[in-house]
Amino acid sequence: MFTGIIQAVGKVVRAERRDGDLRLTLDSGTLDMADVALGDSIACNGVCLTVVEQLERGFIADVSVETLDLTTVGLWQAGAGVNMEKSLTPSSRLGGHLVSGHVDGIGEVVERHPDARSERFTIRAPAQLARYIAHKGSITVDGTSLTVNKVSGSDFELNIVPHTLEHTIFSNYQPGTRVNLEVDVIARYLERLLLGDVAGSQGGESLTELARSLLENRSSPSSA
Repeated sequence: MFTGIIQAVGKVVRAERRDGDLRLTLDSGTLDMADVALGDSIACNGVCLTVVEQLERGFIADVSVETLDLTTVGLWQAGAGVNMEKSLTPSSRLGGHLVSGHVDGIGEVVERHPDARSERFTIRAPAQLARYIAHKGSITVDGTSLTVNKVSGSDFELNIVPHTLEHTIFSNYQPGTRVNLEVDVIARYLERLLLGDVAGSQGGESLTELARSLLENRSSPSSA
């Protein structure tokens, strides 16, 4: 687990394709690696990666096909900046929100404009994730824990303060930039709980599909 508070900006040294998946070599920048061991997890742009080899200044990680399909990792090139955070410990401050490092989908920056000393970003989420994004709720963008300022359909707006711009890769974002999104895990569990017994059925419906079915049944004329 992670907090979504970025600890350092590293960079991609090498992205090597290997039999369909990927091996990454990453420079950890200013991230303190003294307490990191083989097998530990480090979130890179919100993707939980396992350290398979330690380097003098960084580490190597393997990336599965599943991760390549659901994240932006396959687009990373040598020199690209990467938000980094070591995994949460029992004594860590939970300054953001609980982040699993399991990316739900890829969003796209559609607008950016200044707002006093901050920057306003509008990001478009995949349609299937829109129901988990709420006004003043939490969302993780490339590993950064953020508060949603406004929601309109699949689009949501963020206010990024100068500190976050300076200490993450947000400063590089422009319209068209693709980003990793992880929705609040509480929203996912809440949806599952609201499904009740339906959740255990084979190929169970989503909450949206269930609500639509109930409305259609209520509006249908009685067959009696």
